[in-house]
Amino acid sequence: MSVARAVRAANASDSTRRLYERIGDFLFDQRLEPDPANFTFAYHLLADPNGPLARAVHALTDGGVRLTQRDIETLNVDAKPNHDVNVKERAEGLVARTQMQVEGFADMVTAMRAETADFGRNLAASAEAISRSVVEIKDEDGLALDEVTQITAAMLARVRAAEAQLENATREASDLREKLEEARDNARRDPLTQLPNRRAFEEAFANKSLTRGQMCIAVCDVDHFKSVNDRFGHAVGDRVLKAIAEALSQSCVGQLVTRYGGEEFAILFSGTTLERAQETLETARVFVQTKRYKLRDSDEPLGEITFSAGLTPVAEGEMHQTAFHRADRLLYEAKNAGRNCVQIGAAPDRPSRR
Repeated sequence: MSVARAVRAANASDSTRRLYERIGDFLFDQRLEPDPANFTFAYHLLADPNGPLARAVHALTDGGVRLTQRDIETLNVDAKPNHDVNVKERAEGLVARTQMQVEGFADMVTAMRAETADFGRNLAASAEAISRSVVEIKDEDGLALDEVTQITAAMLARVRAAEAQLENATREASDLREKLEEARDNARRDPLTQLPNRRAFEEAFANKSLTRGQMCIAVCDVDHFKSVNDRFGHAVGDRVLKAIAEALSQSCVGQLVTRYGGEEFAILFSGTTLERAQETLETARVFVQTKRYKLRDSDEPLGEITFSAGLTPVAEGEMHQTAFHRADRLLYEAKNAGRNCVQIGAAPDRPSRR
């Protein structure tokens, strides 16, 4: 090994060691367990100190606040190997590219069908005109006109067969396009409640952020949901989640209601004020509280079902993770305040530009 290569190897080793030590210091300072999820979180944070995750963490810990395990889960750093994420991204990209190819193929087949139909009509008209001509007339090559008519008719039959094949191809392309669209929609929909899922929420947030319109985020969590599962089973718990999803959808018409995960729902309010979003959320909360839930088999009452929520406006240019985390902390304030209530927070002041 040359001296230059040895120096580069030593520098790389020192850099790796320093990063490893910084990760350990970070976990110790934040009083976090050195498990794979936290280690992965710290690695992503410290390996890219100017990245979006670092900015979100800085906003959360400003003033000396320590991160909690809940904070790390909310900031959404996947502890699984990167190849799992890459496989999912490649699969989604493949579906998108396939759908574009299918759409292009369908357009091409449609154009071919139109051209073939025009050609077939012209050919049929020519054959009819020829058949009316004098049969005795012969062309300069000596080919009888009735033979020309027969050839033209055969060509017309082949055109008709081609049209039928193109029609089948068009129908198959249309069916495939519908299935691809359905697959893409399913990837953004929760199978239990049929609400949009976390991915759909994050995509909608990103799209609406581009318009710079007014937005609010609410994070809702079913109170004492674990006890429902423990007492009545997961099948009953699933029906409760579906009932909550329906109640939120009915009360928050025009807003994006999603199942974010587990017993947690997230609502993206857009084009409305914080006060109006609060009124809507309170209406949903009262609706859920006053509804009487029973077991299907025995009509045994489940008891009162309620949810708690945190609601916050989104500052202009604010990242999804930061705003969501603020709403999530407000949710836990609602839990600590006795549950079955909505805690409201304000957006952070925008930093002044110098």
